[in-house]
Amino acid sequence: MAISTGGDGNTPMADINTTPLVDVMLVLLIIFLIAVPVAIQTIEKLQIPVFESEESKDKVENLQLTVSTTDANGNSAGEPGYSGAVRDGECRVYFGNTTPVTSEELYDQAFERLDSIVQRAGGPDAIKEEPDLIPQVHIRGDVNAPWRCVAGTIYNVQAAGYPTVGFISNPVDPDA
Repeated sequence: MAISTGGDGNTPMADINTTPLVDVMLVLLIIFLIAVPVAIQTIEKLQIPVFESEESKDKVENLQLTVSTTDANGNSAGEPGYSGAVRDGECRVYFGNTTPVTSEELYDQAFERLDSIVQRAGGPDAIKEEPDLIPQVHIRGDVNAPWRCVAGTIYNVQAAGYPTVGFISNPVDPDA
């Protein structure tokens, strides 16, 4: 539907002809308007199979740690009157996200856990052949936990022998 107005007849027209694009889009629209209702009516009710979940015997469980601090009154998470972590609070590390541990206990428990996994896999040579059997450490840090607490936790688990340390974060709601 392009109509040229004015200009001399010797120069080529530089407008894009959109008529074929519109024709193709209209044909596709008509096809989908007809095809979708037919496809929806012909699909029978799906029966999804239900399987019983079994824990894998060869899957290694990753070590879950939570790093936080005490509140302004010195209370830890889970204690009555806890008002939230503060930056100048005392570091708190929770082994397996539930058991509070000191730095020494964190190192000892992490080492014992990794050693039992290595022995169960057949020793260090077997682990070298299948590095997927080595668990990772996943750290969930409180937003107010200072870096010194998180860095100390990373140091202790790497000293215990864990080669991979990752962080778990909660996604931020962009609408909030």
